Amino acid sequence: MTRHGRRDAEFTAYLEARQPSLLRTAYLLTGDRHQAEDVLQTSLAKLYLAWDKVNDRASVDAYVRRIMVNENNSLWRRAWKRKEHATEVLPESPHVDAYDEGRSAALWEVVTSLPPKARAVVVLRYYEQLSEAETADVLGISVGTVKSQCSRAIAALRERVPADLHPGRPEEDR
Repeated sequence: MTRHGRRDAEFTAYLEARQPSLLRTAYLLTGDRHQAEDVLQTSLAKLYLAWDKVNDRASVDAYVRRIMVNENNSLWRRAWKRKEHATEVLPESPHVDAYDEGRSAALWEVVTSLPPKARAVVVLRYYEQLSEAETADVLGISVGTVKSQCSRAIAALRERVPADLHPGRPEEDR
């Protein structure tokens, strides 16, 4: 097998094993299925181009997460992304068949109200369950910055979470 054939086989095996998890991470970063697919596709294309340069195969996930965070942040910087369109009627929210009393969708709506960098910290720390050091490494920031961003994000979430979703509040406060 040629060098390029081995490279393609390794990359294909990696994709088959990790693509669903990476798509979930992209969705959590973007909050939109279509945008998540775009971010993931661009990130995987960049990974493919750099595949031979990634010497430590154990750190490929961290490398791809970093690419996804950077790609998502660069999407927010583009001028066409900032255009807002006013409408008279709000679009219908998607129907979720699983019964959860609406808590997960309502909570996710609050998480998506965070700024992109704070959302990235929350997604990596709590949804992806990375350590503070791993999160700092993926985002290219210090552990202290992860801690402060996370603290501010959690405080903002506590303020924004509706009373019926806040498990720590006593019943009389609700």
